[in-house]
Amino acid sequence: MRKLRMGMIGGGKDAFIGAIHRIAANMDGLIELRCGALSINPEIARESGHELFLPPDRIYLTYDEMIEKESRMPADKRIDFITIVTPNFAHFAPAMMALDHGFNVVVEKPMTFTLEEAKQLQQKVNETGLYLCLTHTYSGYPMVKQARYMVKHGEIGKPRKIVVEYAQGWLSKLSEREGNAQAAWRTDPKKSGKAGAMGDIGTHAAHLAEYISGLKITKLCADLNIMVAGRALDDDGNVLLKFENNVAGVLVASQVAAGEENSLKFKIYGEKGGLEWSQQEPNTLWVKWLDKPTEMLRAGSNYTQALSSFATKNCRTPGGHPEGYLEAFGNIYHNFAQTLLAKINGKEPTPEMLDFPGAEDGVRGMAFIENVVASGSSDTKWKDYVI
Repeated sequence: MRKLRMGMIGGGKDAFIGAIHRIAANMDGLIELRCGALSINPEIARESGHELFLPPDRIYLTYDEMIEKESRMPADKRIDFITIVTPNFAHFAPAMMALDHGFNVVVEKPMTFTLEEAKQLQQKVNETGLYLCLTHTYSGYPMVKQARYMVKHGEIGKPRKIVVEYAQGWLSKLSEREGNAQAAWRTDPKKSGKAGAMGDIGTHAAHLAEYISGLKITKLCADLNIMVAGRALDDDGNVLLKFENNVAGVLVASQVAAGEENSLKFKIYGEKGGLEWSQQEPNTLWVKWLDKPTEMLRAGSNYTQALSSFATKNCRTPGGHPEGYLEAFGNIYHNFAQTLLAKINGKEPTPEMLDFPGAEDGVRGMAFIENVVASGSSDTKWKDYVI
């Protein structure tokens, strides 16, 4: 009966996503930050640690020093898991080292830099029996979980068509050469990997499509574009998809959609009806029927008779109180924390607790990047999905 103890790699005062992770981890009172290697810059690492009130002896300058020293801590002080919020190229090594030293892992997406690294990490997770949580945030929204439940239980009939779109406009200019640090590393093949927009936001869209439908992508046909002259990686793309059971799909990901903020949307159509959800109105799920008027479902912890337990468990307030991105992020951490606490206390996690992305999702995310890039550079119309 205690809080889980977390260490963090990356996420210092000069980083956007580190603060988001800390807010999400702290949201339900189950987790506390105990140590960190918060930056490769020693000065920023120290300043960040002090600003977060970490003990001086638990502010580390390198991740390997942190993992080595924390692994030798007594049981009542030793951290339970490590969160990795570094750029893509710096996910694999600390994650592997953490697992080797007995620590569970939370890691930003994409899980690794290459598909081969992702497979190795999944194998290590399987060998150790430890947990790895991948922060595909959008699967944490209650109405996304409701949509998944309705598809799984056949409420819209057999799926036929999946459409998912993620549009942003923040890279409409050559921002990576104008002092934008986020743009600089996300468009650098040495730090981001072989895909740009498809690796950054396309993986979110692909994960959402598979998560909601319960179907895996089997084939794809991709058109990748560099719309801003001088950019090294794709900033726009369109992908035709085939899922299991011959379900058709379309995925659009663009970071040059001028004027768009974070416009993530999905539609899924079955034999009897369809579902539609937008991240910019996340508490609403539209249910469209073949033979009756459209219905609107709303998120709310009090709607236990109308919504699934997977949805209501991830609502913190009654209907009419907006919950958004931070709460969805918090749901990922909450479910992971409850699963880990159940294991520590010798109990079996419930299906609702286990509802967070893991290593398999990470492998499929890297496979999506590999296959999209291969298709985008090929003259072949359709390419089999290779993992």
